[in-house]
Amino acid sequence: MVGIALDRRARHRRGRRGVSDRVIRHIVVRGRVQGVGYRAFVEDEARQRCLQGWVRNRRDGSVEAVFAGPAAEVDAAIDACRRGPLSARVSALDQREGTEVDLSERSGNFSVLPTV
Repeated sequence: MVGIALDRRARHRRGRRGVSDRVIRHIVVRGRVQGVGYRAFVEDEARQRCLQGWVRNRRDGSVEAVFAGPAAEVDAAIDACRRGPLSARVSALDQREGTEVDLSERSGNFSVLPTV
């Protein structure tokens, strides 16, 4: 009986830590990042890591994305964005803290949005 109670408390603590560890990051990536499968790459990276957010092209030739989830997973997705798909050439990646307002532009867990 004691073992079951300990298991429940451990699961509860892990669940709470996961929620408090949640971050939102907003990135803008520059370079040869349009017409090379970059948005699909970002979407795949986010879905593999169970992140929420969105990605879209911008008229200035950059790609913009928002990721939300556990800090380690968001950081890993951003690191992958620094590399991009093989045909991309990333020259700069700017990031800042994101907000719930940034995140609210998505539909579902992760979205590819229209160009702005």
